[in-house]
Amino acid sequence: MTRITTHVLDTSRGRPAEGVKATLCRMQVDGWEIVAKGQTNADGRIGDWSAAEAVPGNGIYIIRFETKDYFDKLGVSSFYPFVEVYFEVAEDGHYHIPLLLSPYGYTTYKGS
Repeated sequence: MTRITTHVLDTSRGRPAEGVKATLCRMQVDGWEIVAKGQTNADGRIGDWSAAEAVPGNGIYIIRFETKDYFDKLGVSSFYPFVEVYFEVAEDGHYHIPLLLSPYGYTTYKGS
C-alpha cells in the first residue's frame, strides 16, 4: 500500500501554514487525474486527504499548493501564485512531501 501525506510550514512566520489548499494528481496518458483535494489544518497538515491514504499505485504525481490564496488571506504580498511539486512513486510505502514556504521562496524534500 502506498500513502502520500504533506505538511506545509510558513518559515517567514515560524509556524504551520493553515488554510493552504492543495490538489494531488496522478499522470495519465491523456493528462492528469485528480486523486485528492484538501486544505491544511492548524498544524499545517491535510487531515481530510483520505483519498491519498491509498493512492492508485506507482507513477508520476504532482501536488499543487495554492500559495497566493494563503498569503493574500494574511495580507502579505508574495511572488509565487502556486507551487507544484512533481515526484515519482516507484514502490509501496509512505511518501511524505513537506513544503517549507515563504512569500519569496520555497523548499521541498522527501520526508519520512
